[in-house]
Amino acid sequence: MERFWKPLLYFGYQQAMSCLFPVIIFVSLAITKVIDVPYLPDYDLLFIICLATQYVMYRSGMESKDELKVICLFHLIGIALEVYKVHHGSWSYPQDGWTKLFGVPLYSGFMYASVASYLCQAWRRLAVTLVGWPKPVWTVPLGAAIYLNFMTHHYIYDIRWVLTALLFIIFFRTVVMYKVLSVTRRMPLAVSFFLIGWFIWLAENIATFLGAWQYPNQREAWTAVSWGKLSSWFLLVIVSFIIVAQLKHVKEGQQEETLRASRDSGQDVKRQA
Repeated sequence: MERFWKPLLYFGYQQAMSCLFPVIIFVSLAITKVIDVPYLPDYDLLFIICLATQYVMYRSGMESKDELKVICLFHLIGIALEVYKVHHGSWSYPQDGWTKLFGVPLYSGFMYASVASYLCQAWRRLAVTLVGWPKPVWTVPLGAAIYLNFMTHHYIYDIRWVLTALLFIIFFRTVVMYKVLSVTRRMPLAVSFFLIGWFIWLAENIATFLGAWQYPNQREAWTAVSWGKLSSWFLLVIVSFIIVAQLKHVKEGQQEETLRASRDSGQDVKRQA
């Protein structure tokens, strides 16, 4: 039994630590549900908590400078999508707040950034490597098309199912390799996309219940988020993963180039000697 439970507990612990940023956001949402801070709207309090959390995680070494850059990029991407979606009535942030931009509280960008934080943390903690990762000529246009479809479907046909079919074709051979207690395990990449998307959908139900944002059908009373949103999170996870993976590959390529240059320089010195 120990052979089964020990790896499972280790994997669960690493996943929990990777989810630290999202967990802090949910705990903060729960706190603002029952506690009011005088003269400070909930949205602004959440923004301050998110900023403080980001600062502490970086200063404590839990996140590197490169990971912080990725998270900031996701914050900007998330805010842009939020402004667009709120403008088109997909959901709303009905409460007042000082830190709102075009009707969107700035803390909302951290909910997207927390997904990036999870991916970066899990990547490092579980020593993730990708086998059969497609060339950028395939992954970058796919990621861009998925992101743009979140916006263009308000005007033209929603091609999410076409994009879903394409991603299964493009990532058919891609496998995620990760380590649990020095044992390397593997999982089809598409399966990991679905699992992460499902947990985010579950988290979305908790977030809307706590008042993080509000869908039109939740204005009178809270109702569960529709299953249709699961496909949206599934695709959003893919966009997030593509960005993180491409940046990781670029970073690894730079490190290999630096190492190669250093090795060649050392060989030149030996020849001269």
